Amino acid sequence: MKKYLTIKETLEKKEGDVSLRGWVHRSRFQKDLIFVTIRDHTGVIQLVIEESKVTPEIFLKAKGLSMETSFEIKGKIRKEERSPQGYEIDVEELEVIGISDNYPISKDFSEEYLLDVRHLWLRSRKMTAMMKIRSTVFRAVRDYFTSKDFYEYHSPILQSVQCEGGSTLFEVPYFEKKGVFLSQTWQLYAEPAIFALGKIFSIEPAFRAEKSKTTRHLTELWMAEMEGAWIDFEELQDHGEQLIKFVLKEVLKKHKEDLKTLKRDTKILETSLEKPFVRMTYDDALKILKEKCDMQVTWGKDLRTIEEDKLSKLYDTFLIVTRYPKEVKAFYMKEDPDDARLVLGYDCIGPEGYGEIIGASEREPSLEKIKKKLKEEGEDLSQYEFYLDTRKYGSVPHSGFGMGMERLISFIIGADTIKDTIPFPRTMTRYKP
Repeated sequence: MKKYLTIKETLEKKEGDVSLRGWVHRSRFQKDLIFVTIRDHTGVIQLVIEESKVTPEIFLKAKGLSMETSFEIKGKIRKEERSPQGYEIDVEELEVIGISDNYPISKDFSEEYLLDVRHLWLRSRKMTAMMKIRSTVFRAVRDYFTSKDFYEYHSPILQSVQCEGGSTLFEVPYFEKKGVFLSQTWQLYAEPAIFALGKIFSIEPAFRAEKSKTTRHLTELWMAEMEGAWIDFEELQDHGEQLIKFVLKEVLKKHKEDLKTLKRDTKILETSLEKPFVRMTYDDALKILKEKCDMQVTWGKDLRTIEEDKLSKLYDTFLIVTRYPKEVKAFYMKEDPDDARLVLGYDCIGPEGYGEIIGASEREPSLEKIKKKLKEEGEDLSQYEFYLDTRKYGSVPHSGFGMGMERLISFIIGADTIKDTIPFPRTMTRYKP
C-alpha cells in the first residue's frame, strides 16, 4: 500500500521516492514539458512531467489537468534552486481522481463575487492560511483558560433577555411563543454558574442585528468569554492582556509561513507580545485626543470608531481604556466606588485601527442599582428574575469579559475586512452561501 506524504513531509524528506495527492493549483506547458503546481493543506510544490520519461498515457493525463482537478502522483523529489520551495518532483506515475470542469475562480474577481463562491474560495492559499491561524487562535484561547484553572461552560443560544441592547436582537419563532432571541452574549447565563464553578470560560457564537456595513461588523460572530468569582478589576485587565499575548505567541510560533502567505508584517505582532499594553482612563483618552489629535470629545460620550482609531495609531501595542461614564455602559457594570459617574469597565483596543477587541467589567453587586438601571432602560424586571437572584443569595465580587474572535484574528492577519476572518461571513446584506 502506498504511503502518501503531505507536501510539508515531502519537502522535509528532500530526496528519494515520494507519493503525493492533492489538487492542481496551476499548470503550464513548454513543448515536451508540463509543469504542475500541486497543493494540499500543508503547502504547494512544483511537479515536472517530461514527455520522454513517462508513458504517452500519463503525459496525456497531465495535459488534461485543469485547475482544481484532484490527482495522485508518484515520483522523485530533487533540489531545484529556481523553484520557490527549493525542490521539484519528477513525476513517474499519475492518476486523476476527480476532474474539475471550468473552475470559476481565476484572477481579478471582485470581493462580492468571491463571497458568492465562498465555498470554492476557501481553497485559496489566502483563505487556507487564515483558517489555520483561526484554528490556532481558538485552541490557544482554550489552552490559556484551562491553564488558569477555568472550567469550560456553555450558556443557551436561545435566550429570553437582552444584555447588549434590544435594538440589535434577532428574534426567532419559538413554537407559539414570542420574545425569544438569539444570544448576544453568554453573560447573564454565565454569572449564575460562577457560584458553582468559580472561574468559567466559553467560545460560542453570538448574534448582533446591527444595521452596519462597516469592515468590522458581522451579524454572526464568535466570542471568547470569561467570568470569575473573586476576580477584581485589576486582575481582569491582567487576564485580558495575558490572553491576547498567549494567543499571539502561539500564532507566531506555529504560523510564520501562513503569515508570509498573507503578507502580514509580523513586527507589530511581536511588539504587542513583548511590550506592556498601554493603560489609560477614559479621561486620559479624551485629553490625549484633544492634545495629540485635535479632537474634542464631549465628556460622557462613548468613544466611536474614529476616536478609537486615532488613539490606536498613537501606539504600537494594545490600549486598555478604563472607567467609562456610567451612562454609556451596560446595566451590569459596577459603579466606580471613587466616582459614581463612572464604571469599573474597560475596552481593549487593537493597534493599527482594528478597534475594540475586548469589552470587560467588574459586575455591579448592588441589587437595587441593577434594578434602577434596568427600569431606566425600560426593561421588564420580571424577565430578569433569574439574574437578580444571583445578587440575593450569597453574591460575591466578580468580573468578566468578552473578546471578539474575528476582531482579534483581523489584527493578527492584517485583514482589510472582518469578512476575511471567518469561512462563511454573515452580514446585514449577506446570509448565503
